[in-house]
Amino acid sequence: MDNDNIGAPVQENDNEVRRVRIEKLNELAARGQDPFKRTSFLRTATAGKLLDNYDRYEGTSVSVAGRLVSKRVMGKASFGHIMDSDGKIQCYFCRDDLGEDEYRDFKKLDVGDIIGVEGTVFKTKTGEITLHVKCVTLLAKSLLPLPEKFHGLKDTELRYRQRYVDLIANPEVKEVFVKRSKIISSIRETLDARGYIEVETPILNTLAGGANARPFITHHNTLDIDMYMRIATELHLKRCIVGGFDRVYEIGRQFRNEGMDPKHNPEFTTIELYEAYADYKDMMDITEQLYVTAANRVCGGLKISYQGTPLDLTPPWERLTMVEAVRKYTGLDFDAEPLSDLIAKANALGLELAPDASWGNALYKVFDVLVEEKLTGPVFILDYPVEVSPLAKRKPSDPRLTERFEFFICASEGGNAFSELNDPLDQRARFEQQMLAKAKGDEEAQPYDEDFCTALEYGMPPTGGLGIGIDRMVMFLTDSASIRDVLLFPTMRPNK
Repeated sequence: MDNDNIGAPVQENDNEVRRVRIEKLNELAARGQDPFKRTSFLRTATAGKLLDNYDRYEGTSVSVAGRLVSKRVMGKASFGHIMDSDGKIQCYFCRDDLGEDEYRDFKKLDVGDIIGVEGTVFKTKTGEITLHVKCVTLLAKSLLPLPEKFHGLKDTELRYRQRYVDLIANPEVKEVFVKRSKIISSIRETLDARGYIEVETPILNTLAGGANARPFITHHNTLDIDMYMRIATELHLKRCIVGGFDRVYEIGRQFRNEGMDPKHNPEFTTIELYEAYADYKDMMDITEQLYVTAANRVCGGLKISYQGTPLDLTPPWERLTMVEAVRKYTGLDFDAEPLSDLIAKANALGLELAPDASWGNALYKVFDVLVEEKLTGPVFILDYPVEVSPLAKRKPSDPRLTERFEFFICASEGGNAFSELNDPLDQRARFEQQMLAKAKGDEEAQPYDEDFCTALEYGMPPTGGLGIGIDRMVMFLTDSASIRDVLLFPTMRPNK
């Protein structure tokens, strides 16, 4: 019995396997059967449809195409499995049905080849739904062997570099990206139903604004100027609000020239949305709705688990001001204690705050270092200091703070929102503060965007804005530990 199964270890190295398979391809070409000259194949069913609707298809003739992922040759009859986009189905190949020549050609097929088959649907004695093949067509020749089945493609580095092989060897990986697509679709459907319109803004800019981050720099040859890959879509979307759009959003890639870790990739996807005559409280409601809709679609409910931590996404989510969160998790009371005492206590807890640190910078540093890691969530943290929120509107009851929130799930920030600053004079002053910070060495400080200030001088209505990291949203809703697990082709260091 000839047993050529994806589960069997490859005895030859990949180069030798490739050489042998190229010889097979050349033999086919010499016989006028080069599979790469075929332009199409008519499919009437998929593996998943056959498996899910056997009563409908039993005894009928269908054509299926996909990758041959197993093959067991047993004399005059053989079994194999074809895997396509939505499943894997067993196929039965018999010499008496195919004929001598076609059966001989079938036996020469390699695991990994892409084939089309035509036949009738039946069940074997063991009850497995199977396709009784009457015709086989080689559609593409695989020149390299697939990974060994029982161990799959486990080298994490190789999985990310060769995602195409990862998707073949580990079909469950594909489900993450199917869910990612459904999540993005649910976001669009939710916002469209609320009267938002989707717009597109530039990726290349002469200024890198809208967030505190280091940009990627490129050069435009015709204009002979340096340009920046966008780090956020915020400032252009708010220009749309100035221009008379009431509700806009954009789903797109952002690029930040920063570190890489399980939560960060240099290019990533966000949804940013802006609504005139709304504020950051409205943005909390929208955040909850986006998560609820997506979770119901891909998780089947709102009680999920992320990396072993149970989470309940049922609204309303917990809401704490940053001052309340710091008091709750550290005991430091920024509403009651003198700033000098707070700085001394924070430094005793391991921080290195300067004696002249501002109240807002001290509050944010304590939160960032000592509190964020304790937030299981989902929880909204409200009212950020003005020093770290150059685009958010001041809180009327306390000008040291802004109407801004971030929400956290399992100690990871999932999104950011403001009651948007629409005072052009205040905006100019804050850009000036950012420029001073940049002069002191802050590489992430925002540039002075004169055109944006000019836009505000034409008048922008009170506006609520929200940005959500879609990659992290997918991580949470698919229980993925790393951002690389939810990006089809993550950024990798080149092989030397």
